[in-house]
Amino acid sequence: MKHAAEIVTRGGVIAFRTDTFYGLGANPFDAPAVRRIKELKGREDSKPILLVISDRDQVGRFIEKPSKDFDRLAERFWPGSLTLIGTARAEVVEEITAGTRTVGIRLPDDNDVRNLVRVCGGALTATSANPSDRPPAKTAQEVADYFPSGIDLIIDGGGSRIDQPSTVVDASGAGFRLVRQGVISWEGLIRSDAD
Repeated sequence: MKHAAEIVTRGGVIAFRTDTFYGLGANPFDAPAVRRIKELKGREDSKPILLVISDRDQVGRFIEKPSKDFDRLAERFWPGSLTLIGTARAEVVEEITAGTRTVGIRLPDDNDVRNLVRVCGGALTATSANPSDRPPAKTAQEVADYFPSGIDLIIDGGGSRIDQPSTVVDASGAGFRLVRQGVISWEGLIRSDAD
């Protein structure tokens, strides 16, 4: 973990198992490092990059003012496989928001992942570790096969424990809307809204 933190601090890119698939991690405030990730993936600049955080108190570093729905869903489903989108603070780099003025954040339901993120500064990018036209990597070996070069450290955290990505919900305004169906069902989110 100390080695990973040193790499992230100096602008490097690591691969690590998140609570879903393997992700590519960098300091989210380091624009060149985030650009490196997009280049590795062959990803369009128009797509935002999702983040994972170590603790809920990290939200304020990225979200200007969480909406009531953001806070309510975070309270109900975090830690968990729910990525919540909120209005980004001005200091969040364009490489993360891709011009949307929003940022997606997840608090993983995995102590090892949260500890790694905490050691690396409390937040990491967590876009899936795969070229844009390939399925997400589920093992460290798959990451190595996808990227024989370009990643400074691959942390072998074992195989992915689930076979779906996080659910992504936009809670940046009034109400909330589903962006991507994943581990947590839309029906479950709607039921939570009615409770």
